[in-house]
Amino acid sequence: MSDVQSLVGEKIYVQLSGGSYFEGILTDYGRDVLVLYNGQKYYYIPWLHVHRVSLSNNYKDKIDKPTRPSIAEDIGTISYRKILSNAKGIFAEIYVTGNITFHGNIINVLSDYIVFYSPVFKMLYIPLSHLKWLTPYNYNANPYNSEINLLPENVNMSFSRLFDTQLKKEEGKFVVFDGGLDPMKIGVLKSVEDGVIELKVASGEVTLLRLNHIKSYHLP
Repeated sequence: MSDVQSLVGEKIYVQLSGGSYFEGILTDYGRDVLVLYNGQKYYYIPWLHVHRVSLSNNYKDKIDKPTRPSIAEDIGTISYRKILSNAKGIFAEIYVTGNITFHGNIINVLSDYIVFYSPVFKMLYIPLSHLKWLTPYNYNANPYNSEINLLPENVNMSFSRLFDTQLKKEEGKFVVFDGGLDPMKIGVLKSVEDGVIELKVASGEVTLLRLNHIKSYHLP
């Protein structure tokens, strides 16, 4: 990580999986995460999805150094899990897949997934391996003018430690995978066995999905 240390405080270019990228000031980093400030927001990006990091050659858009601390400060050794835990209760935007982002609050951080409450999608279950970045809203933000509930009524719900175990509890229920962008990922969950999901879709056809490629699920 010595080469990364030399980039702290510099404006950098970060290319992520899927061709997306960020430019901003590298304010901190850990073994599994980068902390980037783009002049307005902090972005927390796991190394898992980073393809390339280099000094930015874009001199047109100057980025002032941050004047407020990130949630990664004062937590000792920085890790993505600690950052996610620190983000609980802070309204945030996260990116998982496709052309949609989820907006809401992290409710819990489990062994291999997070529980995320979205006013739109309600309770979302997202494997850590598919969470590509997180950016908290500013502390003075007022999402939706606070005219709706930004947290579930019961924030002390119990969840299984592992993602596959939590999903298996939903057998027999109507489930939406990956934000509902693909109609073949919406239907009644028949079973979860040996890393394979059996789903009955609208046509009555049964489709099989590989669990390790599932990026999120929620119950509509």
